Amino acid sequence: MDLSVVVPTLNGRDRLAASLDSLAARAPAAEVVVVNGPSADGTTGMVRERTDVDVLVEVADRCINVARNAGVAAASGDAIALLGFDLRIAEGWVDAVRDGLAAASAVTGPVPRGDDDDGLERRRIAGRDVSYFNGDNVAFRAATLRDTLDGFDEYLRTGGARDAAHRLAGAGYDVAWRDAMATDREADEGDGPGPHGPDEQHRNWKYRSLSYRLTKNYGPRPTVARRTLAHASGDAADAARAVLRGEGSPSAWFGHGREVIGGILRGSADGLVARARDRSDTRNPYGLAVEKERAVATYDRRE
Repeated sequence: MDLSVVVPTLNGRDRLAASLDSLAARAPAAEVVVVNGPSADGTTGMVRERTDVDVLVEVADRCINVARNAGVAAASGDAIALLGFDLRIAEGWVDAVRDGLAAASAVTGPVPRGDDDDGLERRRIAGRDVSYFNGDNVAFRAATLRDTLDGFDEYLRTGGARDAAHRLAGAGYDVAWRDAMATDREADEGDGPGPHGPDEQHRNWKYRSLSYRLTKNYGPRPTVARRTLAHASGDAADAARAVLRGEGSPSAWFGHGREVIGGILRGSADGLVARARDRSDTRNPYGLAVEKERAVATYDRRE
């Protein structure tokens, strides 16, 4: 197995350096592809000075899924892993990737302060068993990632990994879990900027993404409406309780509702358009196959 590791990064130079150090120590044979940008903290200079990074791709779009696709396009391995720039791989990570991909088309493992470290999050939606994975610690067979999924959906500013999980399940592929595919980070690193850009926690985009990916993958089913409204109701109740505790204002609660409703309506409409544009199992009209210039510059030591 020839492994490529794609590391998208955004203004995280010091944490990225620690991640790259762990790859150099524990995955020395892996091809490392860093996708940077648009960072303003000296990341480019730091990466170009290293001899253990095979490819540096500079992008102008802050969308994490554009960065992921740019890295996938540059990778040459028959297995491709995605790693968050603030994560360091543990000893045995590469062996776990190898073992997991021998059993399934994708494999994932624990991420600190993120997903449940006890195993995969699974849901059954419209008769489909979906195994979710964290996009910051996952590996695919290259053919699955490129041909079956066509990479990640670049419409999505957040939720791209969950969308890919729906599409992977729709194609009949499974995701393996390996405890040994573990990552860690320093305890004080959790408060810095994340790798997903400014839209990750934006409430409007949260519901726009949710309704888009459910509508795109399953169509306008009652199941889709119920799941979307259940999420929205839960958030609305939490916001209302915060108002009652004096931790929020009624105007903020109404603003919350407007953002949620606007996101649901826009995401549902765009999901229907996307479903019509790509009727195949790939369900990715904004994927790798779209001809566009993702990279503004590429530094390739393999040449």
